[in-house]
Amino acid sequence: MKEKIIKTSIELFDEKGFKETSIQEIVETIGVTKGTFYYYYNSKEELLKDICISYIEELLKQQKQILENPNTDCITKLHEIVYMLITNIKSQRRSARIFFREMRHLNDQHLKEIKAKRNQFRKNYQKLIEIGMEKQQFKNHLPPDMLTFAILGITNWSYYWFHPEGEVSEEQLAKIYVDFILNGIQFVDQ
Repeated sequence: MKEKIIKTSIELFDEKGFKETSIQEIVETIGVTKGTFYYYYNSKEELLKDICISYIEELLKQQKQILENPNTDCITKLHEIVYMLITNIKSQRRSARIFFREMRHLNDQHLKEIKAKRNQFRKNYQKLIEIGMEKQQFKNHLPPDMLTFAILGITNWSYYWFHPEGEVSEEQLAKIYVDFILNGIQFVDQ
């Protein structure tokens, strides 16, 4: 039942917004009582925190698998993380939108917990950039923290406009992003 509450809430929060969705709407959509909801959650905010935590923890798990692969170089890992984020748009689009759009409705304690996980994702990404610079796979005259924020900005906002069923596939978009990240847009005559 908890999974049904989460799934239904994700759909409603995505369609209507967190503030505009009531607990009553959630339970009516599922066909249960408020008591059932309160058996699993103390509040709608606690449910939102659970949705956000699940989303970022899944990304961290996937990122860790990519980063710990000893058989790939930093460029391949960068591509795999970008691709992972893009493919998660297809499989977790609603959760991604809720994560980025509705997190602002959480209290400081819940927000602190989620931000710590989000910062860990960023730090892992930055460490990859730093290692790539040390190994001379990436340019080393640029600040790794700013590069990390730029890469995250490019990929994170894709949930808003990217349509996986459109003319550009997830793999093509990941290649476009990685090419842009590694080479920029300036034509260099060779």
